[in-house]
Amino acid sequence: MRTGSKIISRLDAMLEDAINGSFVEADYDETELSRLESKFRHYLTAREMASEKVEAERLAIKELVTDISHQTKTPLANILLYSQLLEEQSQDRQVMPYIEQIRIQTEKLEFLMQALIKISRLESGMVDLSPTEGPLYPLLSRAVSLAEGRAGAKGIAIELSGERDARAVFDFRWTLEAMGNLLDNAVKYSPAGSLVTVRVRAFEMFVCVSVEDMGPGIPEAEQAQIFERFYRGKHARHEEGNGLGLYLTRMILQKERGYVKVISPEEGGSRFSIYLQRV
Repeated sequence: MRTGSKIISRLDAMLEDAINGSFVEADYDETELSRLESKFRHYLTAREMASEKVEAERLAIKELVTDISHQTKTPLANILLYSQLLEEQSQDRQVMPYIEQIRIQTEKLEFLMQALIKISRLESGMVDLSPTEGPLYPLLSRAVSLAEGRAGAKGIAIELSGERDARAVFDFRWTLEAMGNLLDNAVKYSPAGSLVTVRVRAFEMFVCVSVEDMGPGIPEAEQAQIFERFYRGKHARHEEGNGLGLYLTRMILQKERGYVKVISPEEGGSRFSIYLQRV
């Protein structure tokens, strides 16, 4: 019994040192430990080395993403500037379409780079969301306001309805990003002159914010795939996009311990719903 108690005591000391981050292999004389203690020591040492490797890789990814963000910002901004100057000063109508395409494609590249950087930062843990309890209506009003410019160009109205006093737990900046992606898709795929509805409903554990459009809908076979990175359905291929918006939206909601789902009946139209936790 004494030997067993001694082993338990030594294992307890090892575990305590491991938890506190002060475990040192030399502190434990193998002649005083059983074979089990020795194996446990090696396990703790290997675990510490693995943790250090993971942290080193995370820091390397963080540095790489930061470098990419910094190094691409200036060249893209310069290309856009020079293309705008060419559009303003060129007198040759034949080259104008090419200059316009340079600007359009550069804007697409800039948008793609920003989306990839955001995803990389979330996936690598470079940024931490800070969900706090608060009213949803200011966030939704802001999201609708940002989408109204593009919606107005197509004659699309955006209607905000439901429980305006609903409160939930969310990170304002990143949830605005998620809502912006849903509204952007709704406007993009809806026909001119149609209606996009944003509706808020409070349940016992979650608050649901749905974005409903009158677009062509999403085939049932594709509904599980649209949240994958770079996936674009057959109805989406004729529209601009890169297949990252819904992937980023799902990631943001997961970070907030919420989720997103889609319902799209055969007759057309889609309803994307995000669920945010209540206190």
